[in-house]
This record gives sequence, C-alpha cells and structure tokens, in this order.
Amino acid sequence: MRTRLKICCIGNEEEAALAVRHGADALGLVGAMPSGPGVIDDDLIGRIARDLPAGVWAFLLTQERRAQAIADHVLRCGVSTVQVVNHVDPSELALLRSKLPYVRLVQVIHVEGQEALDLLAGYEPHVHAFLLDSGSPTATVPLLGGTGRVHDWEVSAAFVRRSNRPVFLAGGLDADNVAEAIRRVQPFGLDVCSGVRTAGRLDPVKLQAYVAQAARKAP
Repeated sequence: MRTRLKICCIGNEEEAALAVRHGADALGLVGAMPSGPGVIDDDLIGRIARDLPAGVWAFLLTQERRAQAIADHVLRCGVSTVQVVNHVDPSELALLRSKLPYVRLVQVIHVEGQEALDLLAGYEPHVHAFLLDSGSPTATVPLLGGTGRVHDWEVSAAFVRRSNRPVFLAGGLDADNVAEAIRRVQPFGLDVCSGVRTAGRLDPVKLQAYVAQAARKAP
C-alpha cells in the first residue's frame, strides 16, 4: 500500500498548489497556536481548502480543547478534517463526533516516551486516525507541532502495530530519513513541515527529493 503524504504548514495558495503538484494527498493548515511555524488566519484556511482538487484533503490544525470550540473552528474554516493537536479529554472527542458526524477527526499523540502508548485505547473509539508527533504539550510554552525533531520510532512502530486506525508519522522527517522512517514505523501516512522548507518557505527542490525518497523507501 502506498504511504500517503501530508504536507503541513501551508502558508498560502501558491504553496498549496506546489504541494498538490508534487503529489500531496493532504495539506495541513495551521490555525492559531501558542508556538511553532505555519500559522495562518481562518479566512485563508477556508480559501485554500475550498480550492483544493478532489482527492486532496485539507486538515485544519486546531489547538482548541473543548468540543464546541473545535466545532466552531471547523465551521469557520469549512473543512471536513480536523487535527486536534492537544491531548484533550476523550469525552470531548465523543461529543465532537455527535456535533459534527461528517467531519474526520485526527488526534495528535505527542511521543515523549512509552507513555504515548497508554493514550491509544482512550482515543481510538472516537477518532478516524492518529498522527504521531514530537511536541511537548505540557511545556511552559506548549510545543504542538513543527518542532523539526525526531522522536522514538520504536514507540511509534509499537503504536502503529496496536492501532486499529490509520496512523500518520510526523516529527523531523526529511529526504534523508523518510525512507528509513517508512521501513521502521510502517505508517499509513507521513506528515512533514520543516523538512521541506528553506527560510520558512516551501522549497520545491527539497519537496521533490522528499517525495522521491518516500516513494523509494528503504531496503
């Protein structure tokens, strides 16, 4: 099965078009965050999402923790997939599913150690997919994505094996390590931000190399 590609931190319509031309299956559109790259306003998120071709999904990244606030953010942006970047109470996800049953729900798990595996059972009944990242949500200034750091892929691989939902892998991926990441973790999809950027801008050369290496995989 082909590994799906999600390009995150899309900053404008031109970056969205570039990512789509290089074969992106999904784009990450970052709402307001306490830190990290790629934040754009909700109006721009909505415009980019509306203009995507069929078959390319727009993921809204939201820091909201309560079901109603998440639902409001989704409705403002007009997207059909929401990526919850905080470790929220699973009951809020259950409530969100009842409020917006047509919206795909992706829960981020920040892999800071083996304890990430303990989060799977509580979230799994309520989500459509997981995304494993390298943030630190309990830091003084929470880090909720875009860190450029690789986490422990052994933990990620164990999470993938145990999950009954698709799992995306994020955190420090680039053309040099993406093939090895696929081989070791076997994720449903990959998510990249800083690894395909230069001076904050989506770099077509890095993006092309990343996509090529993701397709090649590691022996």
